[in-house]
Amino acid sequence: MNLLTILQHADSAFPSGSFAFSNGIEGLAAINARLDRAGLCDIVTMFLRHRWATSDRVALALAYRAAADLDRVADVDHAVEAATLNEPLRSGSKRNGNALLAAHVRLGTSGAAKLRALIDAGAALGHLPVVQAVVWRACSVSEPDAVLISGYSTAAGLIAAAVRLGCVGSVEAQAILTAILPTIDELATSVPADAKLESFMPWVDMAASRQARAHVRLFAS
Repeated sequence: MNLLTILQHADSAFPSGSFAFSNGIEGLAAINARLDRAGLCDIVTMFLRHRWATSDRVALALAYRAAADLDRVADVDHAVEAATLNEPLRSGSKRNGNALLAAHVRLGTSGAAKLRALIDAGAALGHLPVVQAVVWRACSVSEPDAVLISGYSTAAGLIAAAVRLGCVGSVEAQAILTAILPTIDELATSVPADAKLESFMPWVDMAASRQARAHVRLFAS
């Protein structure tokens, strides 16, 4: 049953709102970055190593452990806000997280309504990895599995954005994802209790900032 739950929450058909965000891929496409098979594989690997593993993975694990205490969850949420210097990616993380939370509120997931109330009161922000931690723990997904779902969803979302932008085809996208899976497995290690959030992707940050000012765009970030 746990495997089925994992598949449910990793499924792109789950109404998480992630389809609306490219997390910088659209901006990279706009500056003619190399987004063919080899180039996209490099970019997704960079994103996983220098953003997901050092920030989102850490935030998810810390929020997962704190899920019974929403004040501590809020502290992690504010840490994500402080560590995400790029405004489009910071805003996108909150919008995506709140979209995911809205789905779980409607599904009646335990704790989702309380987190929604905390955000509405201004005490929390609803960044994506924090919301993922709270709702996936409530769905009896283990911390290691939650980290794997997060890593997989991050990589799959970036690659799906490239497909929608016409940079690669759907079959080629699966080949890229297959090549990326060992990297996710490598990076999905246990997070120390005193881990700090950090992120360094200047090229992606620049592209995301340019995309946010575009008059016509497909994605929110």
